[in-house]
Amino acid sequence: MSRWLSVAAAAAFMVSAGSASAIEKDAALALAKKSGCLACHSIEKKVVGPAWMDVSKKYKGDSSVKDTLVNKVKTGGKGNWTEVTGGVPMPPYSPRVSDADIETLVGFVLSLAQ
Repeated sequence: MSRWLSVAAAAAFMVSAGSASAIEKDAALALAKKSGCLACHSIEKKVVGPAWMDVSKKYKGDSSVKDTLVNKVKTGGKGNWTEVTGGVPMPPYSPRVSDADIETLVGFVLSLAQ
């Protein structure tokens, strides 16, 4: 009997964990919209800038890249995705978007392909 209870508890945890992920995704997308990111990016397809899923796949497993990408979003730049953007630079988002929000958004992008 306790074995079945454990299976049921594990299933309930998995469902609630899945719901939390959906909520986190919704919150990240709302933050991205508010911050102006969705004017040039989407999760699954190129707009002006690369799809966030492509960014996540490119850097998957690179634990040192988060700080680099946070800095890139803060200061802007070009050159990393020229073949995708046609040379259109990414504008700087700091101080218009807070450092904490930029870190949240970069963390979300990097989590997509994990």
